[in-house]
Amino acid sequence: MTAITDLEIPGVLRLRAGVEPAVPLVFDSPHSGNVYPKDFGTAASVADLRPAEDAFIDDLYGAAPELGASLLTALFPRLYIDPNRAETDMDPGEIDGPWDGPPLAPGDKAKLGQGVVWTRRPPGLPVYAGKLSAAALRARIEGYHRPYHRVLGQVLDAAAARFGGYYHIDCHSMPSVATDMSPEPTGTLRPDFVLGSRDGTSCAPGLTACVRDYLAGRGFDVRVDHWYKGVEIVRRYGDPAAGRHSLQIEISRRLYMDETGIAQTADYPAIKAVFSDLIAELRRFAAASPPGPK
Repeated sequence: MTAITDLEIPGVLRLRAGVEPAVPLVFDSPHSGNVYPKDFGTAASVADLRPAEDAFIDDLYGAAPELGASLLTALFPRLYIDPNRAETDMDPGEIDGPWDGPPLAPGDKAKLGQGVVWTRRPPGLPVYAGKLSAAALRARIEGYHRPYHRVLGQVLDAAAARFGGYYHIDCHSMPSVATDMSPEPTGTLRPDFVLGSRDGTSCAPGLTACVRDYLAGRGFDVRVDHWYKGVEIVRRYGDPAAGRHSLQIEISRRLYMDETGIAQTADYPAIKAVFSDLIAELRRFAAASPPGPK
């Protein structure tokens, strides 16, 4: 069994291992990165791109390692390349030059400009002046997307080897109001939290209930699988029959930040305390309900 230790790949990812006694609990924040690569080549400024970030999400879950749970964070921005998409989820019409990788198969997200490399940014404006080169797509997949999934897979596999399974939380935020790039109607006011289990296929009901009941008990409006069901990460790592449980958590940004200025509000410390308590609750849940195959 490989021991999990702290790791950083500059500009790509940071892993903070859970302190002992560790628990079968892993968190990852794939969209909170704000290190913008010099070769991004966008038609917009960094300030214009930042509303796509899940800003501060990695910090909101910052108590995880001291509570025995590993926390993986992407350092690069999701617009550059998105770990929560399959590497083939790209519209071939957006690529300039011959593509020699696996056949591209754009899904619904790519059709909205939100494939593995985003071509549109909130609220629906273009990211690039032209097409993305095939060489750039290949470099981003090999240098960012695959390393993120390699490390996440190693952490989860190590938890499964040690504990017989794992509880994995994929950590996200959502704009408080839906835009033209959203699955729900433009202008929809979103709830406080949405939990995504891909209609119960990425984790056992107990994990979803633990999070839902805790948050609802704190007075939050919580929905399950509406409108956010979870995308590539929970699909890829959730296998409840094998004791591998993955749940996506989305929080409305209005609860803790100025969405225009990308800044923490006075409510931020209270929301961070909610997350620290949620991690402690999940730790208790993991101890009471070991994640191994049933």
